[in-house]
Amino acid sequence: MIIGVPKEIKTREYRVAMTPAGVRALTEDGHTVLVEREAGIGSGLSDEQYRQAGARLVDAPDSVYAEAELVVKVKEPLPAEYDLLHANQQLFTFLHLAAAPDLTVSLLNNRVTAIAYETIQLADGSLPLLQPMSEVAGRMAVQIGAHFLQKECGGKGVLLAGAPGVRPGRVVVLGAGTGGSNAVRIAVGMGADVTVFDIEPTRLAALDDHYGNHIHTLMSNTQNIEEEVSRADLVVGAVLIPGARAPHLVSEEMVKRMEPGSVIVDLAVDQGGCIETVRPTTHDDPIHERFGILHYGVANMPGAVSRTSTFALTNSTLVYIRKIANQGLQSAMSEDPSLAKGLNTHQGRLHNRAVAEALELPFTPLPF
Repeated sequence: MIIGVPKEIKTREYRVAMTPAGVRALTEDGHTVLVEREAGIGSGLSDEQYRQAGARLVDAPDSVYAEAELVVKVKEPLPAEYDLLHANQQLFTFLHLAAAPDLTVSLLNNRVTAIAYETIQLADGSLPLLQPMSEVAGRMAVQIGAHFLQKECGGKGVLLAGAPGVRPGRVVVLGAGTGGSNAVRIAVGMGADVTVFDIEPTRLAALDDHYGNHIHTLMSNTQNIEEEVSRADLVVGAVLIPGARAPHLVSEEMVKRMEPGSVIVDLAVDQGGCIETVRPTTHDDPIHERFGILHYGVANMPGAVSRTSTFALTNSTLVYIRKIANQGLQSAMSEDPSLAKGLNTHQGRLHNRAVAEALELPFTPLPF
């Protein structure tokens, strides 16, 4: 199989979809790997490292897309890339289609076989390719929130750790999954007053067992969220429904009740956000303000720590890439139901029910 790795073009996206070690594994399996020049430079990986690993370097993205049977990326294709994808080509990347109607229609019209990292799901419900990036984003969220709480950054001037005789900052985390639990970890480490919400008592019990009286755990319901958000210095949104749009847990009215200079970081912005007032932003312009509250909605947060993120992501994706390349898509998905759940579009049809419902498009059961 010919596998292509283009350079990412999203604003300040420095990750790359494959390391030289991955290239070597695939070439040893007998495949050809095309890597766009400087694709790995943002993660500290040189063209020479890729060449030595067996990659064929190409000068332009057009060449990657024209030749590759399987295109491997980090982030969803942007409009400039839509028409580079062609019929029956396989695309393996983060897609988040429930919040991307234009991309979905393009993939369907171009008859692209699109497999989403974020909807590959194991039997226990875990998301093995989303997990490493959720870990990174969760850890970054509190770090970023602490930064923007500083007065010179537009925040209210709160130190999350507090000081002798001064209360610590209040952090509210919505969701106790991978992203949320990693946000809790960093917030506790900083000495903040932490409250975490979830709808699953077992998740809250696990955090309570681990952190004890260092955190507060609350069941997720409108009244509890309303009370805690109103007095929070930092709110971290970390709610995910695989493939579907994120539910709005924090309404515009709740945001209006927060103190000016408070900060919201929404990790679910790729899926539409779980804060009603959030919108996608970029690393170049990360903050938008509403009602005096600073909203951080960068959709590719882990791209800022690209070397860590690249290695964390590719450690998980390579096993699936090799399955597809070595066995062929149909055989790989028939053998591995978790991989089959990653199939979002194929031959002009939409195969993810949550995406179809979110976009009000026809759903077709998996073809194999």
